[in-house]
Amino acid sequence: MAMEVTQILLNAQSVDGSIRKHAEESLKQFQEQNLPAFLLSLSSELANNEKPVDSRKLAGLILKNALDAKEQHRKNELVQRWLALDIGVKAQIKAYLLQTLSSPVPDARSTASQVIAKIAGIELPQKQWPELIGSLLSNIHQLQPHVKQATLETLGYFCEEVSPQVVDQDQVNKILTAVVQGMNASEGSTDVRLAATRALYNALGFAQANFSNDMERDYIMRVVCEATLSPVVKIRQAAFECLVAISSTYYEKLASYMQDIFNITAKAVREDEEPVALQAIEFWSSICDEEIDILDEYGGDFTADSDIPCFYFIKQALPALVPMLLETLLKQEEDQDQDEGAWNLAMAGGTCLGLVARTVGDDVVPLVMPFIEENITKPDWRQREAATYAFGSILEGPSPDKLTRIVNVALNFMLSALMKDPNNHVKDTTAWTLGRIFEFLHGSTMETPIITKENCQQILTVLLQSMKDVPNVAEKACGALYFLAQGFEDVGSASPLSPYCQEIIQALLAVTHREDAGESRLRTAAYETLNEVVRCSTDETAPIVMQLVPVIMMELHQTLEAQKLSSDEREKQSELQGLLCGCLQVIIQKLGASETTKYAFLQYADQIMDLFLRVFACRNATVHEEAMLAIGALAYATGANFVKYMQGFYPYLEMGLQNFEEYQVCAITVGVVGDLCRALEDKILPFCDGIMTQLLKDLSSNQLHRSVKPPIFSCFGDIALAIGENFEKYLIYAMPMLQSAAELSAHAAAADDEMLEYTNQLRNGILEAYSGILQGFKNSPKTQLLLPYAPHVLQFLDTLYNEKDMDDTVMKTAIGVLGDLADTLGSHAGPLINRSVSSKDFLEECLSSDDHLIKESADWAKLAISRAIAG
Repeated sequence: MAMEVTQILLNAQSVDGSIRKHAEESLKQFQEQNLPAFLLSLSSELANNEKPVDSRKLAGLILKNALDAKEQHRKNELVQRWLALDIGVKAQIKAYLLQTLSSPVPDARSTASQVIAKIAGIELPQKQWPELIGSLLSNIHQLQPHVKQATLETLGYFCEEVSPQVVDQDQVNKILTAVVQGMNASEGSTDVRLAATRALYNALGFAQANFSNDMERDYIMRVVCEATLSPVVKIRQAAFECLVAISSTYYEKLASYMQDIFNITAKAVREDEEPVALQAIEFWSSICDEEIDILDEYGGDFTADSDIPCFYFIKQALPALVPMLLETLLKQEEDQDQDEGAWNLAMAGGTCLGLVARTVGDDVVPLVMPFIEENITKPDWRQREAATYAFGSILEGPSPDKLTRIVNVALNFMLSALMKDPNNHVKDTTAWTLGRIFEFLHGSTMETPIITKENCQQILTVLLQSMKDVPNVAEKACGALYFLAQGFEDVGSASPLSPYCQEIIQALLAVTHREDAGESRLRTAAYETLNEVVRCSTDETAPIVMQLVPVIMMELHQTLEAQKLSSDEREKQSELQGLLCGCLQVIIQKLGASETTKYAFLQYADQIMDLFLRVFACRNATVHEEAMLAIGALAYATGANFVKYMQGFYPYLEMGLQNFEEYQVCAITVGVVGDLCRALEDKILPFCDGIMTQLLKDLSSNQLHRSVKPPIFSCFGDIALAIGENFEKYLIYAMPMLQSAAELSAHAAAADDEMLEYTNQLRNGILEAYSGILQGFKNSPKTQLLLPYAPHVLQFLDTLYNEKDMDDTVMKTAIGVLGDLADTLGSHAGPLINRSVSSKDFLEECLSSDDHLIKESADWAKLAISRAIAG
């Protein structure tokens, strides 16, 4: 086979489809019949300098894919499969890979680097391949630059794949020394310097101890700053990327370097090529992010024991930083407003200016206003656009007091520019700025309203007119109208928009029908705005919203009738169906929530449901999500009457619960089961066997994305609440699942914030399940069935209390479950609760909580417990 492998790999890249297919099948067959030989021949192909570049490259790629996959369950299988291989085979493969690092072919070296790092990521945590770092470091002393370059690249990938916990400090020091030496200006090869600089970027997470040592930190910082001055663009760019990473990882260690960094970044922003200048701006954006987070967390009051005080780097740099950013705003590109993915110096500068405004608040205003006043009326469009962009960028952060007067003066000017400015860029940015004004300075919480009965009509006239402009301007005008409507959400019946409701809805529908609505996200923006207008509409405009129902239904009907479409048209049609289902969902929620409109609206329910079922028959994931959400809303609105649709809907419900691939669809379907339980109550009983079977399957599957598991647990609670003691037959399946998940989640050592957040979601789901089951059995003769499970529930609550890492939501649900237990099991619960280690302390803590929701739950629990103990 080895002789043939080269040819098969080349055939697998053939332009002839049949040759390609045959080769792919041969490879698959070889892999299935003899995995060790398959992996060995691939690594030997990769290492063999006599072989063609193309076959070596593909061999390396297949090797890499044999070790790693995007889906977690698949990745776990591949890891186990590798660990199970014969030790001699693995040693041979690894030897071939290390040998490839000295190949003269760059592609082969680079692929080998990635594969070595993947294997290291699997083996090092298992205490295998301890000699790897040593063999890599011995390569660094080679005289050939290409071997050095490949080794540094490998170290970079290694640091990306391996967790710092599994590498001891002595080895970390050696890796960092090798990397930083490779970055030195004295290094003759630019390829080596570039590989070293990129490797440092990945190695920074390993450098905690080194950054705590002043001498080592000074040395690393000096080498990084020197690299930003390299004659090679790519090295300068990589060095600034390192600075950006350092700014977020080691913010608190930067004070003594800030002056130098400012000088380096300012020079790069003003004089260097765009990729480098963009990273230099990114450094300041990253410092803003750090300081915004710190100030949010501490609310500005620092005490001596704050773990990260704020150094106010941005405040200190303001007088020099703001002028530098304002200069970048004049470096626009001619077509930037047409290109959705555009990112250039002007955009980066404006984004950074916006973050600066959020970091320092009022202090930014006097530094930016002169620039705006000087440029806003200039004949050159670049100056007008830059002034408008600067204004829009600083609207979030400073206090309304500081901005309201300026905005009131600017508003008329902006409206006029949006109508009359001859330049498309200026209009685009003006409409965006109006949107920002309405988003941040308009709403029921503002003391001085910016929008009054007097100027409301003028604003609407201009926005509706601009919605007929070119797509990018029309899209921003829709966005401005979105925030305008949102700001009137809480004004009750006296919304200044009410008299114009009909006109607004018609204008938005007209936008959705434009020939060019596919450009610049225009159609999507128009529907999002229409949804917001409906959501914030008042009772007096309900008849107008009601008239919208048959219109949207008709449009959805038309998308379902369209025959024989090309794949491109089908994609557009699916997108439109999703938007229309989303729009119907908002209308259903709006009209179904009010007694005055509910009855009239429900006359459409049969037809709407019929349309949704036809949408499901199209089998497209994004549309499914939207249709599912809309059905949840319809179930809520129709209540117990929804039962007549269940027969037709159930197959699609089951399909959604089985949809592991598009796990968002699965998660939304689980949520809809909850809606159905609340709507149908015990009428859902005939469908419960199927639903519970599916949910239990979902929980035991290792293919389902973890984020769907918490909502499934709370769904158990919804079902139990709906069907009460009929949940009895599911107890023997559901309770053991809940117990094992509870034990795992109680002791979960959260490695990072994201993991802790997930653990808390999981705990909350489990607690909601317990709560629903306990409440469902209340006052039923079958409550004693729950007694055997009560000690487990209490043990779970004890552990949660002792772990001390639950968030407020979990705390509220947990104390509620303690109350439910007492309430449902009555006198049987008293002795159990008395024996529980921490129930008393937990209750005390919740009773004295500042969070009124926790306190409310605790008051109720206290009452239930005292009744149970007295009973």
